[in-house]
Amino acid sequence: MSPLKGIKVLDLSRVLAGPWCTQLLADLGAEVTKIERPGAGDDTRHWGPPWFGEGTSRVAAYFLSCNRGKKSAAIDFAQPEGAALVRKLAEEADVVVENFKVGGLRKFGLDAASLRAANSRLVYASITGFGQNGPYADRAGYDFIIQGMGGMMSVTGLPDSEPGGAPMRAGVAIADLFTGMYTCTAILAALYGREKTGEGATIDMALFDTQIAVMANQASNALVSGKDPPRQGNTHPNIVPYQPFDAADQPIIIAVGNDRQFARLAEICGHPEWPADERFASNAARVAHREEMVRLVSEIIATRPAAEWLEQLETAGIPAGPINTLTQALSDVQAQHRQMVRSIAGVPIVGSPVRMNGKRADSELPPPALGEHTAEVLAALGVASEEVERLKAAKVVG
Repeated sequence: MSPLKGIKVLDLSRVLAGPWCTQLLADLGAEVTKIERPGAGDDTRHWGPPWFGEGTSRVAAYFLSCNRGKKSAAIDFAQPEGAALVRKLAEEADVVVENFKVGGLRKFGLDAASLRAANSRLVYASITGFGQNGPYADRAGYDFIIQGMGGMMSVTGLPDSEPGGAPMRAGVAIADLFTGMYTCTAILAALYGREKTGEGATIDMALFDTQIAVMANQASNALVSGKDPPRQGNTHPNIVPYQPFDAADQPIIIAVGNDRQFARLAEICGHPEWPADERFASNAARVAHREEMVRLVSEIIATRPAAEWLEQLETAGIPAGPINTLTQALSDVQAQHRQMVRSIAGVPIVGSPVRMNGKRADSELPPPALGEHTAEVLAALGVASEEVERLKAAKVVG
């Protein structure tokens, strides 16, 4: 499936938020050219271990996670000749994605105003920590800092009253990843709008804005109540029972989403009278009597092995599952059936989750070596091979 076939994306981003966005565009069929600094490339190429490959060709696994489907052109746009080459690429592009500090590309003539003046159909997406304006606009933004400033860490982790209680960041760079996805959505909307107006767009995305936006129900809880949601570890602020419980041999997650599911849980726990108890008759009542409800369920779940409970819970239509390690998740029969783990040219990667008309929207190009496609990209611009060699000797390209 290649719904974006024919769309050319010039990727000036690095690390995660921008590359995550452009990888998704590549999976959907766009032709993505990643511009990297000769000799060094994207910072994440060096963020190992673990490493894939050996010697000078080795690359950090981190880089592999967000750069499939792209061509790499090593061009130093800090040099005038390099900047001119990138500007020429932008004239032929449909989309530019960058994540430099505010105003950082203006001196190279690679800012939105300059490139869109030369190509009015261009969709130019900027990703920064705090956006193009405001009191924090000049600050650098890193996911960890954004998780702290945007409220994510305040609701993640154990309560202060429990051992080890403290604010905790999420195990992946959630602000970066969500910003990449929001940026991709905005780009697709801008491309659709361009079909009607003939004009591109300038997109301003901020990690901080995105982090606040994806606080979702927790942010809404704070706005409505006027109170900060507490850290609750693995429990849910609005639903009970909805958390891990220790079976006789290992923990399992039970996620009761409505009163019908709770009634079925009460039956398999041997207490069909629970739904008639005013303390547990509704979700609101169960939230109000959380401690007692959790104690009763915990005592029963602890009496039998996890496998027995999971079989019964599935039969009863009650959402439940084990707490897998990442390697267990990757090797799960469902993940294997859905081909969420795949190999491209011998490179092991996680596949795209997007399916259209029964087919996966997933690029077949492996993450590129640094500068692997420089000559190809320049040749498409009409640069003669002799000129490419001269530019290499001058270290403008690599």
